[in-house]
Amino acid sequence: MDPLLAALLTAKGLIVTGWLVLALAVEQWRPAAPAPLALAGYGAAWFARWGRNLGFFALNTALSTLFVLPVTVWAAMAAPWSRAELVGAGFPAWVWLPLDIVLLDFWIYWWHRANHEWPPLWRFHEVHHRDRHLDATTALRFHFGEVALSAGARALVILAFAIPLSSVIVFELLVIVASIFHHANWRIPPALEARLARFIITPSRHWVHHHRVRADTDSTYGTIFSFWDPMLGTTTPTRRFPLMPLGVEGKEELPWVALVGLREQ
Repeated sequence: MDPLLAALLTAKGLIVTGWLVLALAVEQWRPAAPAPLALAGYGAAWFARWGRNLGFFALNTALSTLFVLPVTVWAAMAAPWSRAELVGAGFPAWVWLPLDIVLLDFWIYWWHRANHEWPPLWRFHEVHHRDRHLDATTALRFHFGEVALSAGARALVILAFAIPLSSVIVFELLVIVASIFHHANWRIPPALEARLARFIITPSRHWVHHHRVRADTDSTYGTIFSFWDPMLGTTTPTRRFPLMPLGVEGKEELPWVALVGLREQ
């Protein structure tokens, strides 16, 4: 493996691990909302839920090594044109990074929206939304079918825009950090969260996206930046309240094996 790629991936892993541990710790200290009654305390139901979410994380970590990373590397190396040909070799590489992040975040907005609006994709994405509580582990709970399809679709964007691998890795890091943040059950001072929400997706905003009401579930598709939803008409007037029911309207949580197999039991 290329030394730079190895260093970037190592740094990404360390940052994500540290951020996840911090997020889980802050949730215990300053939770924004209590867990549902069925998950109250730290009984069997609580640990079963964590087992489901972390089980998907383990599967997806393996899938990333076997499929997502090779596909992403191939796409970054196989672009049919180079940016140097377009703007000249003297154009500073660092200028591309923020542009790439905005471009990829715009793509992931549309990918997320497609996962809600197209039933075949929703079948996979529904696994993420069936979680009846929200905390940092929800950010790890994605069906590996969704992860694989997302990697394939993103590869087309990488090819089309000749996005370098370094930009993709930085973007992946930002997506994971942002996802852990806006799924975290953090009680943030309202004034601070209001300021942050002008630019990025915050826990209160994303909490509504997990509301057990389909009209709210099908809104607020942003991942990093918060301006896509107002621009594209996918906001909701609903605001989070402490006992807001979460999950998928008309459906219940399932055992891990049923979720993996996309079965109703």
